[in-house]
Amino acid sequence: MKILHTADWHLGDRLGRIDRTEDLRRSVERVAGYCDREQVDVLLVAGDLFSELSRPDSLRESIEHLQEVFEPFLLSGGTIVAVTGNHDNENFCQTLQLVMTLAAPATGKAGDLRPGGRFYLATQPTLLRLADRAGQQVQFILMPYPTPTRYLQDEETQRYASLEEKNRHLQAAYARRLATFQQHAAFQPGLPTVLAAHVHIQGARLPTLFRISEQESIVFAESDLPTNLAYVALGHIHQPQCLMGLPHVRYSGSIERLDLGEAGDEKGVVLVEVGPDGRRGVPRSLPLDATPIYHVDMHTPLTEDLQRQRLLHPDARRDLVHVEFTYTAGVDNLEEVLRELEEVFPRWYYRHWTEANALGPALTLGHANRGKSFQDTVRDYLKQELVNHADDERDAVLALAESLMSEVQA
Repeated sequence: MKILHTADWHLGDRLGRIDRTEDLRRSVERVAGYCDREQVDVLLVAGDLFSELSRPDSLRESIEHLQEVFEPFLLSGGTIVAVTGNHDNENFCQTLQLVMTLAAPATGKAGDLRPGGRFYLATQPTLLRLADRAGQQVQFILMPYPTPTRYLQDEETQRYASLEEKNRHLQAAYARRLATFQQHAAFQPGLPTVLAAHVHIQGARLPTLFRISEQESIVFAESDLPTNLAYVALGHIHQPQCLMGLPHVRYSGSIERLDLGEAGDEKGVVLVEVGPDGRRGVPRSLPLDATPIYHVDMHTPLTEDLQRQRLLHPDARRDLVHVEFTYTAGVDNLEEVLRELEEVFPRWYYRHWTEANALGPALTLGHANRGKSFQDTVRDYLKQELVNHADDERDAVLALAESLMSEVQA
């Protein structure tokens, strides 16, 4: 059985003002291309299929795109298996799973052989078996991200006084559930087994966590992972890597660079082959073309610095750019600078500027100057942000702002 391991798609995601739909769709289509080229039997997505930033219409469009791209794979007998991650909306994914089951009922108990050519979304811990096109069977342990509704079933563990205590309960419950599957009556020790889990394992290399704090993240010890399986497919950490020096225990990483912390990451998916006697050979990484993302810091005089940026980035139309610059009033024309920046970096997702001669806080004692009013501050900010937009769009936004400020004052 050929398995393509991937994770952290975050479909429908955004970075600042930039909608990442096209970037992510490009990667999804490349994944589908690998499924076809490598004659993959099971596409295994280890969590975070969707972004928590997705709107309902965006979720619908993401599912339509998945259907369009993977329909040939499913009709040819390929199977998609996904677990839910911490960024997947739990209620939405449960509804989606129920709808898929209603549309194509598949009765079966834990550990039963499931038909191929379908999309299985595990919103709860699941044990199942799948067969490849030649009939070779592999059993899968599917472990979604640890949340209270999934793992804290008894009344005692549902009571916790702090985030730390909640995380301890979830760690223990997750480890127990994983161990229970390996002792389940339906578990077949003689069959090769693949674990798919969306978890943070201690020792994983990570410059940053993606939209989750270290306090919120539930960290498991390496000893919590069974390593005697044919393959352990992990999601949640966006940097591709093996754990404990074992090539068959790994994070595939995300399919795109999703923020500046991933600027240096090489993205890809992992191809692993499992036979009757277990894993065959070493899992192989297949590359994905990731969007360039970087930080640009410019200083006055900006005319020279902008020319330098044009030379450094002659074709930055696809790049995601965090821009900061310092300008000097009377030397640099702010409106012209913003207009040129839009030409050089049309996909800037964050920008901030500082006036080089701006006065700091007053150094004299006594009453501080009142400065600009709140309303004037809002007006000036919007005018600066909208300088490159059409007049009618700018006027409409300013009129809306005036209306809102009037309501607040009323």
